[in-house]
Amino acid sequence: MAVTTTYAVEAQGLIKSFGDTKALCGFDIVVEPGTVLGMLGPNDAGKTTTVRILATLLKPDSGRAFIDGIDVVADPRGARSRIGLTGQ
Repeated sequence: MAVTTTYAVEAQGLIKSFGDTKALCGFDIVVEPGTVLGMLGPNDAGKTTTVRILATLLKPDSGRAFIDGIDVVADPRGARSRIGLTGQ
């Protein structure tokens, strides 16, 4: 199901755990089209986990994420067609 908003990126209540470690606990974000976004924070803040979920490399345990209105879990190929990702 596509979201009716026009956000480039939207995440609602993302939760992701690795064993007993909670990497994300209800993360929300919206990014307007044309925005340059940098994610800053201390080690183990969930930045890489968030990017991996948005890039369809990980599935969230709970919550929803969209790229250009496309659900990254329901339509990962569609979401990937809208993004580019490279490591440092």
